Amino acid sequence: MVRTMERSASINADQPQQPGNNGCCVKWRNWWGFWLLGLCNNFAYVVMLSAAHDILEKQESKNSTVTASDQLAVGFRAGNSRNSSRYDCSPVSTGAVLLADILPTLFIKILAPFVIHKVPYGFRVLFCVAMAAASFLLVSFSFAVWLSIVGVIFASISSGLGELSFLSLSVFFNRNVLEGWGSGTGAAGVAGSLLYAGLIQAHLSPRTTLLIMLIVPFAMLASYFFLLVPEPSLPQWSRSETECPPVDSEERQRLMDELEDDLETSAPEDRTMGPVTLQEKLAVTKGLLPFVIPLGLVYFAEYFINQGLMELLFFHNSSLSHAEQYRWYQTLYQVGVFVSRSSLRLKKFRKTCIFSLLQMVNAVFLIFAVLFQFLPSIWIVFGIILYEGLLGGVAYVNTFHFISKETESRYREFAMATSSVGDSLGIALAGAAAFPTHSYFCSL
Repeated sequence: MVRTMERSASINADQPQQPGNNGCCVKWRNWWGFWLLGLCNNFAYVVMLSAAHDILEKQESKNSTVTASDQLAVGFRAGNSRNSSRYDCSPVSTGAVLLADILPTLFIKILAPFVIHKVPYGFRVLFCVAMAAASFLLVSFSFAVWLSIVGVIFASISSGLGELSFLSLSVFFNRNVLEGWGSGTGAAGVAGSLLYAGLIQAHLSPRTTLLIMLIVPFAMLASYFFLLVPEPSLPQWSRSETECPPVDSEERQRLMDELEDDLETSAPEDRTMGPVTLQEKLAVTKGLLPFVIPLGLVYFAEYFINQGLMELLFFHNSSLSHAEQYRWYQTLYQVGVFVSRSSLRLKKFRKTCIFSLLQMVNAVFLIFAVLFQFLPSIWIVFGIILYEGLLGGVAYVNTFHFISKETESRYREFAMATSSVGDSLGIALAGAAAFPTHSYFCSL
């Protein structure tokens, strides 16, 4: 009983005293804070490639000789020379640019979780903001191909480090902030693609458009430092290796219930103080595989469709051009992701492996659809692509919700950061698989 009372006193000491209405206000401020963080974190990642291609194309028009690297960057843009294949193939698979955009993120997500805990969150956010702003500036003012590529890499670094940092940051808040994060990341795809296309359609140059979008990194800065209401235990500018692990509000409530019931036997074991050791991290990583593998399979199938098959799903009898068809595919996919990543409040799914299976069925079906061209209407493909986005988004938010819920609080911060590698690994493998797929179908 003494141990229970000591834990209760510690919990009450850590918990800020807030009036009821103010507590509700704080809850929604944090929800919207994570929504904006998700939107801003993925925004540069979404728009950077299309913006870089526009500027690269302008650079190429000034040169009489087009290098191989130039062709790699712009080969998949609409209007470029295509071969005589029935699929109206571009010279290079869109998987090429996917790999260029995802590999820096994958590298960060594999290595950073084992060392990033030494860096306080305030410094991480400042670094992500600086990388995102630098990416917009480098691509907008680039005078050479290599400089634009560096800008794309900076955007990838910002997005990758931001995702693993904000997911691990969520353990210092009520778990409902994951709903805001998931919805915000989904909104980034829709908002980023539509805003960029809209500004270009309004006859603004790609350079001017990117400079306008510099507001997005600063919105991330404002969301983190002025909108969020963090717990006192959040390591903002310094980090002690012996600090206590974060305890979320649900854990507090569970321990308070144990105190009221005086059930000492049901109390959880005392947490070990000090940093998480490498051996513990490896054990936690192994335990995350049932979550990470299904998420990786979902995203492998998803991006294999997006980068390996979408450009081959061309309907000659449609009133839409090939470029317009592809653009609508991508837009509907982003809409599906946004809707499903916003669904966590409505329904939760523990067994995410079902989404892996359904997404793989999607990929196999569309492979046969490309090979035999038996689909009679583009509207059927529109429905499939929207459904594909729904599957990917719901797998993402439910994976991180249940990792946060089922991981011990001592390991939760590391687990949230490490598990973010699942989707990036699946995307990278999909980009690699898109190359032989593109070559095979375009040789038919």
